[in-house]
Amino acid sequence: MDLESRIHMKKPHVVLIPFPAQSHIKCMLKLARLLHHKGLYVTFINTHTNHKQLVDSGGLEEAPGLWYKTVPDGLGSATQDGAKAIEVMGEVMAYLATNFFDCFLDVVSGLENPVTCIICDGFMTFTNTIDAAEKLKIPIMLFWTMAACGFMGFYQAKILTEKHIIPLKEYTPVSRYAREIILLMQRAQEQVICDRITY
Repeated sequence: MDLESRIHMKKPHVVLIPFPAQSHIKCMLKLARLLHHKGLYVTFINTHTNHKQLVDSGGLEEAPGLWYKTVPDGLGSATQDGAKAIEVMGEVMAYLATNFFDCFLDVVSGLENPVTCIICDGFMTFTNTIDAAEKLKIPIMLFWTMAACGFMGFYQAKILTEKHIIPLKEYTPVSRYAREIILLMQRAQEQVICDRITY
């Protein structure tokens, strides 16, 4: 093995997996660029639809050692112009919950350089990324891609429920949406706590 090959084999290679929503993707892209700028190999794994939107908008920088890979999201090639964003997100989450694990393993096994670390959006644990990392024997970190105020709301959801501040008593479309978000956040928080207990 020549010197250049050995240098490439020793260089850290991080795989980043964002939750498939614009703000999460933007945050993870910033992290990807920072890690790449510091000299790490970076592979950014996104859904087909979101990747296409980034390419169409010119939001991806091509650079040696920074790769973009995609996994299917169940939406197909047809656009969902008339669909509500929350409905589309539900479809994508349901699809990823059952299909992401195998697709992710296929993508990682096809990478040229060995992966040394996985950084996964904290909201993507429903796709069994922790199990995938264990199977591949690669360390994984959960990176919470939200503002501090959003994190505090997520962190305090259980306490607010116990004090009967939430769910909101009035029925309005906003309160229904807020209840759905709070329930999703509570399930994610319970999953993270269970994941910590198993380690």
